[in-house]
Amino acid sequence: MQTVMPRLLTYNVHRCIGTDRKLDVARIAEVIAAERPDIVCLQELDVRRIRTNGVDQASELASLLGMSSRFHPAMTIEGEEYGDAILTHLPDRLVKADSLPTVKGIRGLEPRGAIWSEIDVGGTKLNVLNTHFGLVPNEQRRQARALAGKDWVGNCKGPTILTGDFNATSITRPYGILTQHLKDAQRVLGLRPSVKTFPSSFPAIRIDHFFVSPHIRIEKIYTPSTPLARVASDHLPLLIDFQIAA
Repeated sequence: MQTVMPRLLTYNVHRCIGTDRKLDVARIAEVIAAERPDIVCLQELDVRRIRTNGVDQASELASLLGMSSRFHPAMTIEGEEYGDAILTHLPDRLVKADSLPTVKGIRGLEPRGAIWSEIDVGGTKLNVLNTHFGLVPNEQRRQARALAGKDWVGNCKGPTILTGDFNATSITRPYGILTQHLKDAQRVLGLRPSVKTFPSSFPAIRIDHFFVSPHIRIEKIYTPSTPLARVASDHLPLLIDFQIAA
């Protein structure tokens, strides 16, 4: 067993717009920095979008945190992008970034995607997959099957963590599909009550998850509930401290 104990944070940052309706990228960076994570998985980032003043939020947050950034645009419209990212100060390699399936015939559905980085943690390669599922149950089931399949989790060798905003609780079918392949970290740790992240002002729902392979020894899962974290986004960040089995 390695003595290295990295910390991973997942966070739906809601385009860096807080519950007070203020756009503030630096405030999101401050919430993240306070927890000193080694790896950061972010959802709902705007890149060069007019609605958020044209800022590349993925690059800006990486710069403020002293990390590198791997960004995947789930949606691109005339140079404006919206999607998810993996940030880290550790050596990393982008393995895959691609779209996830959706359903046809339903207006207003946003494209969804996932991003997979291989990160060197104390000499061991760790697979980190970050995603943001849609809102429609049938869409979520398709996305869960795709992620669990041969192109994503099914192709991961060694230690693996799948995380993000799944918009699905632990009693849903998409959750059940994923837990056929990876373990729910909160269930492994036996947390009662579970750690919830949404809404940030009064977290009552668990839709942000960590799914882990057997190589991951979980030490702690928690979420900060500081006044700043409660206002910076409509989600709270979720964190995991872990070790990697040899």
